[in-house]
Parts: sequence; C-alpha cells; structure tokens
Amino acid sequence: MLTAGGSSTGTGAYLLPAVRFSSEDILFCIDGGPETMADMKVSGATGRPFTRQDAIKQAIMLFAHSKLAINPDHRFAFCTLAKPIQWLRKEFSSDIDSAVAALRGISVNMSSNQADLTHLFRVLIYCRSSTPQYQLPPSPTKLFTLDVMYLHDKPEPNNCPQLVFDTLVDALERLSEYEGYIFDSGQGLTRALFRKMSVLLRHPHQRCYQEELDVPKSVTKNLVPESSPADDSVIIVPS
Repeated sequence: MLTAGGSSTGTGAYLLPAVRFSSEDILFCIDGGPETMADMKVSGATGRPFTRQDAIKQAIMLFAHSKLAINPDHRFAFCTLAKPIQWLRKEFSSDIDSAVAALRGISVNMSSNQADLTHLFRVLIYCRSSTPQYQLPPSPTKLFTLDVMYLHDKPEPNNCPQLVFDTLVDALERLSEYEGYIFDSGQGLTRALFRKMSVLLRHPHQRCYQEELDVPKSVTKNLVPESSPADDSVIIVPS
C-alpha cells in the first residue's frame, strides 16, 4: 500500500491524507419580483399555501446549515435581484442568525425590469417566466462559479420560460469559472427545489459535468431484476 509519502505496504491500495474542506464565500442573489409570490403545491402548518419565496428561504437555510456542517468556515452574503442589486447582507459571514435576519429582509419588488448582473455572484435564484433580459459586464471575468436555480410557470402563450432559461444558461457559461449547475422547476413542488439545492452542496472542484449527473437515480434503475422464467424458445430434450 502506498501512503502519502510514497511508502508501500504491499496491498496495492493508496491512501490520501485527511485534509480540511476548502472554505467558500457564497453569495445568494434572490429574485424579489412579484412571481416569487406564486403558490407552491404545498401548505404550511397554518394551512396557508407556501409561496415560492417561502420555499426559497427554506431551501437556502437547509443549504446553509448543510454547508456549515461540512465546514463551519463557509461564509454567506445575500442580495435581491433588482436594478440595481439590493443588498440584504453585503459582508460575508458564517453566522446562521445573520443569514436568518437577511432572509427576513426580502421584500417583493413589483417591477419586472431587467436584471442587473454586473456585480455578481455565486448562486442565482430566479423566478421570472417572462423576463429573459439581463445585463452583464461587457467582458466578464471568470473569477467565481455561478449556479442557477430557476423556478418558473408552465409555458403559456403570454410567457416564455424556455427563452428565459436559455439566457440564464448563457449567463452561466459566460460568468462561471468552474463547473456551474443550472436547475429549473415548473412543478411547484418544494421537494424538487430542496433536492436540486442539495446537489449544489458539492464544491465546484469536485463536480462532474452537469450532463453526466444521474441525480436522483430512477427507482427502476435501482431495482434488482427478478429471475425470468425459462425462455419459450428453448427446447428441452428429455434424456
């Protein structure tokens, strides 16, 4: 066996030394437009339907708690998508209480102006089904990894979620230094949002290409096939 120093124990295995996970500064840019108040397909304890904004806040808190469990030195900052960007917390911090306070500060902006992406970012959560325009720096420098979570309405004659999605893909490809992921959901299911946010926990250096992802695996792929009956085409010759 080879150790980190190159010695061998004869078993043919190789051991890597334990190392600390790299610390990350993660900026959440959250859409604060009116479409964030659309109802999800789930209700809270009071019976009131969850809105997209409610689900987004929960998903971010689950994400933050999970990242801090991996490495307590991860830090977060928050802003809302507007023109210009509105900061909820500009200083990066690993304090979970400050994250809660920042999320409570999200308000709904009834304007649907272009999104100004010139001062961003790390994770973008977008909810507009009919506003594909955005502003990017003329020659963006790839200094970070961008992930996008896009919650949208189902396609209708008066919206264009596919066009919005395509522009978000373009922004990701132009801005992201390492492998950034983009997920979308038009189902209104909180579990779909939480599941996709959990995929973003992986450090960009540890990611495969998104097209190679197989998460979650289909239930049918995990089933062990039962032994099949004898093939009718086989002729058994008695001895």
